[in-house]
Amino acid sequence: MVAGAGFRWRGDGMSVEGRPRIGILALDTRFPRIPGDVGALETWPFAVRVVRVSGASPERVVHRRAEGLRDAFIDAGLRLAAEGVEVIVTTCGFLTLMQDDLAAALPVPVATSALIQLPMLQRLLPKGRRVGVVTASERSLTPDHLRAVGADPATPVVGVVDGGAFARTFLGNDDHLDIAAARREVMQAAQHLVAVHPDCGCILLECANMGPYAADVRAATGRMVHDMVGLVHWLHAGLVPRTFALPAG
Repeated sequence: MVAGAGFRWRGDGMSVEGRPRIGILALDTRFPRIPGDVGALETWPFAVRVVRVSGASPERVVHRRAEGLRDAFIDAGLRLAAEGVEVIVTTCGFLTLMQDDLAAALPVPVATSALIQLPMLQRLLPKGRRVGVVTASERSLTPDHLRAVGADPATPVVGVVDGGAFARTFLGNDDHLDIAAARREVMQAAQHLVAVHPDCGCILLECANMGPYAADVRAATGRMVHDMVGLVHWLHAGLVPRTFALPAG
């Protein structure tokens, strides 16, 4: 479960490095968070701290551009930083609109969205290939969200079906999740993306609740797939670099 008003350790509060280095700003939700969801403690093989941002409902963040929530996110981020985390992330890709504000206000690095990866992934692809985005809400993901992270506003975007199981749970903040139906809808959105945009060489999952289905998207499309879970692992690797047994001399 995600922490409520305060912080929680993962498991017994310990990891190999002994303390949580990643802080997670979670939306104010009641929907289930399963392994693979950024806000699920079970997702992470290392310690994390999670704080819920009061009033940050999915409807307000996704459909109303997080209006009036800037200070609440900054305050929650400052709490996490004061607790000792070294990087802060969020559980909603639509928070790209706060990227500059949070980065300016907080004393540690901030990654508000999986969409931050778009410019880098685009540079990796062969000529004539583009990154495509699968999102929780195609109508609400605007060019402004893409520009906020330096991405091409013409990036192909396809959303899961409006009113479907995924949207009812994660946008409607329902307390029930039909995992099989959600998986199917995310896969179908990805398949539609590559059918309409055959030049799509890589898929980025915008929504931090789509991590459980990344492997399914890879299998269904044959494309490289990236998401917020992978980004958090990358950030954590920068905080705890691997050590190697080096030869003497």
